[in-house]
Amino acid sequence: MSIPPDDFFNFTLHVRDNCLCLHVQRAARALARRFDEAFRSLGITHGQFSLLNALNRPQPASMTSVSTLLAMDRTTLTANLKVLERKGLVKIAVDTEDRRSRKLSLTPGGRTLLQAAAPIWKKEHAAIERMLERPNADQLRSGLVTLS
Repeated sequence: MSIPPDDFFNFTLHVRDNCLCLHVQRAARALARRFDEAFRSLGITHGQFSLLNALNRPQPASMTSVSTLLAMDRTTLTANLKVLERKGLVKIAVDTEDRRSRKLSLTPGGRTLLQAAAPIWKKEHAAIERMLERPNADQLRSGLVTLS
């Protein structure tokens, strides 16, 4: 179904006002900026916080489990891990059962930084949830999980 040329600008306005992808991307960028600013005093970004949090496990994590959790391809994950490894926050070790695989874990410094970041995340997250009236935070979260 084609759109008549004289109606095409109205289509553009419709997309601007209704496109779920556009609005999710805009919200994601705004949230990323907000959390980047909140974590600036700790010297990390929101993405690094998420990665550190994903590694906060009783046992070292596999690359696959972390990349799946963060919806991140392995190449991007590896690049992000290297930064945290250079900062002494993450340990990347050869898997003793499969030498082709890597096991990922927080260092004591990574755990300490994550503990320092937790109250910052809680404060910012609570402020954002208070901004949401309709849908409420649980409905929004449920919808986004469904989409992801």
